[in-house]
Amino acid sequence: MSELDQLMAVMEAAFDPHWREAWTRQQVENSLAMPHTYAILLDAEGEPIAGTNIAAGFILAKRAPGEEEMLLIGVRPELRGRGLGRKLIETFARLALDGGAESIFLEMRANNPAETLYRECGFEPIGRRVDYYRTADGTRLDAITFARKL
Repeated sequence: MSELDQLMAVMEAAFDPHWREAWTRQQVENSLAMPHTYAILLDAEGEPIAGTNIAAGFILAKRAPGEEEMLLIGVRPELRGRGLGRKLIETFARLALDGGAESIFLEMRANNPAETLYRECGFEPIGRRVDYYRTADGTRLDAITFARKL
């Protein structure tokens, strides 16, 4: 199974269609074709995917001079609560620092329960986009931008 197949399998399991946060395969493929976008995939033990390991979680990220942005993070629902999200974020932060980033960023919908994890991992809110997201039933939600200095 390819890295893209593994990432998409996690995304399909992890993202509730109501929130409309999942990307299509074409969107992910197009992003990964860009030279500064990459994916991190970890197995259920928090180790990088290699050989026949099955992905338990992923981060899709983008590099820019001096900073990196976490575009998406997902963990299979049945494997949540085991520290995989934290391990993904810390792996992302380490890779960003190794690549010369001074800060990392993410954006989330205002009612996302992952906010607790982001704050525990050192992210702080720095901005808000009013009514940025729209759910499947048309409800509008603010987007909150978070940053963490490395």
